[in-house]
Amino acid sequence: MLQGGYMSVLQARDRNEFRDEVVRFTRQLGFERMAALTVVDQSIGQSQFIVVDNAPEAYAGVSSDPTKSRLDPVLQHTKHHSVPIVWNRDTYRQKGLTELWEEQAQYGYATGIAMVLHMPEGRHFGLGVVRDQALPADPSELTRIVADLQLFTVCAQEAALRLLVPPTLQPERPALTPRELEALRWTMEGKTAWEVGAILGISERTAVLHVNNAMHKLGCVNKHQAVVKALKLGLIH
Repeated sequence: MLQGGYMSVLQARDRNEFRDEVVRFTRQLGFERMAALTVVDQSIGQSQFIVVDNAPEAYAGVSSDPTKSRLDPVLQHTKHHSVPIVWNRDTYRQKGLTELWEEQAQYGYATGIAMVLHMPEGRHFGLGVVRDQALPADPSELTRIVADLQLFTVCAQEAALRLLVPPTLQPERPALTPRELEALRWTMEGKTAWEVGAILGISERTAVLHVNNAMHKLGCVNKHQAVVKALKLGLIH
């Protein structure tokens, strides 16, 4: 696991913090540029696209061209599959699109890895990392990098859907009481029910009751799962 782990992105409080976390991960992974795409399908033929990236301004004209997007073999792969794609010049050459690769390579987009998670209710989240150097020749090293990207993407999509999707398109969040939220926050810090009770000035039994109520409302089977889900939903930080 990379230093800092995968979970810190779940604690991002706004778009800027989310972007900073994804950039941090990208650079730790050995890449310079990233693009995180959140898509919400609203009706047939209508979707909302939200992009967070650190692309150079000059690259905007290349990446935003709809004609090139329809041809791009990486985008076409991720549109229909959740399996990551590892790509380089050959990926484009095999499709007769070497010129398209050359156009983006001049901005540092020469090799990379990309994947998209396709979820229920018309939600999609994609993450791509790129660099201007060749990817590792050692298969085991490349496998590790892909695995790191997959794990981080799962965490990042939770944060992206919470932070980037407009409130009108957000699913309803469980209504936890202030005490239930406080109990979960202290549970997240590793406190026992007795310690939570002492901190909040309530009995251990009442502390357990608050955590159990939170678990029930969140649809979780244990307190640890409840903490993770509450983090994902932005109920606690």
